[in-house]
Amino acid sequence: MSSKADKPPRRGVMFVLSSPSGAGKTTLTRRLIVEENGAAVLSVSATTRPPRPGERDGVDYQFLTQEAFDQWVAESAFLEWAHVFGNAYGTPRASVERYLAAGVDVVFDVDWQGGRALAEAASQDVVRVFILPPSIEELERRLTSRGDDASVIERRMQRARDEISHWSEYDYVLMNDDVERCFAEVLAILRAERLKRIRQTGVADLAAGMCAAADAKADAKT
Repeated sequence: MSSKADKPPRRGVMFVLSSPSGAGKTTLTRRLIVEENGAAVLSVSATTRPPRPGERDGVDYQFLTQEAFDQWVAESAFLEWAHVFGNAYGTPRASVERYLAAGVDVVFDVDWQGGRALAEAASQDVVRVFILPPSIEELERRLTSRGDDASVIERRMQRARDEISHWSEYDYVLMNDDVERCFAEVLAILRAERLKRIRQTGVADLAAGMCAAADAKADAKT
């Protein structure tokens, strides 16, 4: 009676999703976390800004004092960090590394600057996917439907133009003209990247064991 062999251990993927606001990045990220059911987790950033109503420490963000944040910077405890609108944000190195070593993928919902910084800090672990809207007109329609005033929409459209200009830095570029199809493509990319040889940390021992077993069988017949 045979039993199914356990899969060899693997290293997790730092899976970066970026897009201009309104292109669907957050929706895709949330669906990915639910679909993978523990095999992938959302990166929790640290920040010096105060919690907003309903936000939970350690779930939405790790809320730090400026003094604590500066200490983490001094200790190289962040994979990347930056100041945004007067507050500091960073990606804690230790928690990401623990997940990767355990074979759990870490998903990042970040802009192009965050994606670039992560790639510079951990290039072999990072896979970057850029999500394009179907068109600039459709992107503007989506932003307008949120009910923001014209000045807010104008700023977001300008930022979208800047985001889109960095598409060539990414490993994969997808168009989100159909959310079901786009999500299926995102999921296919993640699952294929898991199988790359550099992430199959247990394959060397597995293959060596198979070769040794084959040699033993051959010797036994002689």
